Amino acid sequence: MADSGTDEPPPRTGSPGGEGQVSEDRLLLRQRLAVRELVDTEGSYVHTLQLCASDIRSRLQQLPQEDLDVLFSNIDAIIKVNSRFLHALQDTDSRKEEQVHQIGNLFLEFQEELEQVYKVYCASYDQALLLVEMYRKEPELQREIQGIIEAVVPQAGPSGLSFLLVIPLQRITKYPLLLQKILENTLPDASAYSVLQRATSALQDVNANINEYKRRKEVASKYTKVEQLSLRERLARLNTHTLSKKTTRLGQLLKQEAGLVPRTEDKEFDDLEERFHWVSLCATELKNNVAAYLDHLEASLCFRPHESSLGISEGPVAQYCHLARDLQLGAFLELKQRLEGLVWRPLCSLVKTLAGPQNLIKKRLDKLLDFERVEEKLLEVGSVTYEEEEARHTYQALNSLLVAELPQFNQLAMRWLGQILRTFVVLQRDLAEQVLQQAEGSLTQLPHHLLSEPAFRKLVEDMLAQTSDQLRSFRENFEKVLPPSTIQFTADLVKRAKVLSLEGNELQEERQALCQPTAAIGRSWDHRALRGKMKAEPLHTSPAVLLQHVAMDFGEEVPLIVP
Repeated sequence: MADSGTDEPPPRTGSPGGEGQVSEDRLLLRQRLAVRELVDTEGSYVHTLQLCASDIRSRLQQLPQEDLDVLFSNIDAIIKVNSRFLHALQDTDSRKEEQVHQIGNLFLEFQEELEQVYKVYCASYDQALLLVEMYRKEPELQREIQGIIEAVVPQAGPSGLSFLLVIPLQRITKYPLLLQKILENTLPDASAYSVLQRATSALQDVNANINEYKRRKEVASKYTKVEQLSLRERLARLNTHTLSKKTTRLGQLLKQEAGLVPRTEDKEFDDLEERFHWVSLCATELKNNVAAYLDHLEASLCFRPHESSLGISEGPVAQYCHLARDLQLGAFLELKQRLEGLVWRPLCSLVKTLAGPQNLIKKRLDKLLDFERVEEKLLEVGSVTYEEEEARHTYQALNSLLVAELPQFNQLAMRWLGQILRTFVVLQRDLAEQVLQQAEGSLTQLPHHLLSEPAFRKLVEDMLAQTSDQLRSFRENFEKVLPPSTIQFTADLVKRAKVLSLEGNELQEERQALCQPTAAIGRSWDHRALRGKMKAEPLHTSPAVLLQHVAMDFGEEVPLIVP
């Protein structure tokens, strides 16, 4: 005890060695408490996220799915990343001596993943808050939402949905503070100190990048809106400020065209823009082609040969009618429906999606002219106004956003376009298989269905050649026996036509004198008289017309020529 008594005074008397030991112990204790706070709060945070994703989201079925997608955004991706991060943090407990060093490395390892998932969530946070404010204007709906949240997460309190939505934002901004707290309680000469420094700086960069990404998204959302305005509405929006900006941009563009000022070159963006316009052109052309294809398909569906009565109830013609009916009501109609659902609608969605980036690229050109003008002024004067500085930042945000996201957008658009084309090819293949399957029964009844394809082609060619020769021979023979184009009227036939134009007694006397016509003329005349057609002929009809009617009794078509 004497020894121990002699060892205790130095700390109390302020000996350097004793004070250093106490200071290290206190640092180590505070460090462990800071580590414990990090691990425990991470576990509580992940648990709350899981409650939001599973229990709360599943119970808010009275909200539209579009609202749920905005409210909870990519919370599933955040849960996946933070769950892995939590397991890795908990594994460091088994190695107390190297725990702090491992924690620093973990943050460096998860830096990119954390930034990727949290920047998406933070970018949609403002839109989620707008929905929350809209729900508060409906008291009944607000009470239902509040009741569900309080039942699952009582600590949410009256804030309810707002309390849950802000949790991921608070967590990502707290990581640098937790790391800084661990770093402050770590000796500078410790091996983990430099790692913690880099981890703290990395998480600060993550938050800075998230804020910058959020700002870019806000700028992009402002300029990607495609408005269909009439000429009157466009004119109504014109004011002095707008005219001044447009005039300044036009002047800047003219100076560049004249070579008075240099043009800003950005080869990286120019390459991305060229590729984007190529993808946009391909999508637009494909949409036009598919529209034409659907129009032709619709026209073919209007042609229904099987509904025509051919008077043939059996044989190849009847088989063809049955096959045409089955294809019309089955394969072709199904093809049209699948084309509209699997090709046309996705293609229209793709073209509509391309409109936003197209407008953003156009706005970027306008902002580039503003940026170049401000840069010139900055070089000449050395200072700019707040509005001009804001214009510089707007261009930089737009350009950075396009350069960062156009490669991914182009890649996704190409993948989307390729999938549409592959789907179209598959639909054509399915149509061919359906047609062959339905026609298989009819093909087996053909006399030559067992022939090989080359032999069948040879047979068809021979049959076509033989039929062509027969038609040629028939035409030549027909032309040899073809009667003249007009009839050589006999005297009796001409006189009879004149007789029919007479009236009164003269008609009766002439008819008695000519009561002995030829047998053929008499039979035809009597036949027309029995049908009552003679009664329909007025007596004052001209001889030329009557002559034609008489000639028609012989089955001939006679021009109205009176000899």
